[in-house]
Amino acid sequence: MSRVKDMTSGSPLRLMVLFAIPLILGNLGQQLYMIVDTIIVGQGVGVEALASLGATDWTYWLFLWIVQAITQGCSIRVTQDFGSKDYSQLRKSITMSIRICIFVTLIVTVVGLISGKRLLILLQTPENLMQGALTYFYIMLGGIVISVCYNMSAAILRSFGDGKTPLLAMGIAAIVNILLDLLFVMVFHWGIAGAAIATLIAQALSFIYCLHVLRKLDFLQFDKTDWIVDNKRIQELVKLGAPLMFQNMVIAGGGMVLQSVINKYGIIFVAGFTATNKLYGLLETSAISFGYATTTYTAQNWGAKKIKRIVDGLRTSTVLSLVLSVVVGVFLIVVGRQLLTLFIASESYADQVLDVAYKYLFIMSLFLPALYLLYTYRCTLQGLGNTVAPMISGFIEFFMRVISALVFPLVIGSTGIFYAEVTAWVGAMIYLMISCLSNVKRIQETVVENES
Repeated sequence: MSRVKDMTSGSPLRLMVLFAIPLILGNLGQQLYMIVDTIIVGQGVGVEALASLGATDWTYWLFLWIVQAITQGCSIRVTQDFGSKDYSQLRKSITMSIRICIFVTLIVTVVGLISGKRLLILLQTPENLMQGALTYFYIMLGGIVISVCYNMSAAILRSFGDGKTPLLAMGIAAIVNILLDLLFVMVFHWGIAGAAIATLIAQALSFIYCLHVLRKLDFLQFDKTDWIVDNKRIQELVKLGAPLMFQNMVIAGGGMVLQSVINKYGIIFVAGFTATNKLYGLLETSAISFGYATTTYTAQNWGAKKIKRIVDGLRTSTVLSLVLSVVVGVFLIVVGRQLLTLFIASESYADQVLDVAYKYLFIMSLFLPALYLLYTYRCTLQGLGNTVAPMISGFIEFFMRVISALVFPLVIGSTGIFYAEVTAWVGAMIYLMISCLSNVKRIQETVVENES
């Protein structure tokens, strides 16, 4: 019980920072083993293998984000139940969430395995990258149930204000993944397949540890009645999760269009984008972590009907996001080029790949405040149970990303592609800011009316 944190009382700044710090470290651990995958493949197998990993990014994310959105949506109701101290309803929310996730995961796995090759062909994946891309995609998608199990258990723990357990789980995963990467890729020479298998084994161990901690919580002692199908609760959970699912599908769809444009520029461009995308996780790690903190804080206080604390939390998270985005952006501008060299083997065109990668990283670092504010406003809305506005922001991201990817290169050449991602951030952030502030203002006005 010591890791569970009630966020309905105490300083918002202190609560958010203490909750987010282990999440930041945990996400850094997750990024570490993803980066190690890429470094070992890029250095041990070559630039072509590195580009093959990049060619699958958006296609795999399309399917992964669908199930992650469901777990995220379901966890909103779990957090609200925890905030209201209604543990009977909390257990019901968890069991129905598990049923939903199992159903969605089965569908996603089957559809992905059937359509994966067609999607990569549709994205104009270069022929010399196709086999490696398919190998990685099929293995990762075949094990997507492992990712779902970890994400669901971690989301539930975060709902209870527990950021330490996911941190320890990611620490275990990072160490195991690095060791298995070295063994499977460098010793056994399993190539891309070895990197994928190592990642799945590491995620499985993360899930096992999270499950061990969850089973020890006294208010999560389930009985048979908790597992009885509750159609009303399932509808409520789907109502929260479905908009987030469509949001992620649309965002990934825009990314796939972007990937198809990138693929036209050849292996050097694809490899450069891949190297930067693997560092992209470092760009948004703090944003994601404070986003989780914002959602948990907002949802718990919404469940407890403490509106003033929600407003204070929004103000606090906005300031934190701006400060962190500037710090992270400056750091990556200064040392980004050195970091990118870790992913790129010393081949004849390595310098060209590095130039592409750093130019993209530099532009993203400049626009980082927009990404961090996007997470702040989106996660506040989700904590209030509003998942429709984030879904609409996903459509805005889609259109901004696609239009930019298709138009900018015609105007300013290949450099224009670098602005597609950040343009999507800015467009979605502006909409979410307006929507979030208007939602909070409306809630405040409602409270004042009820009190008078």
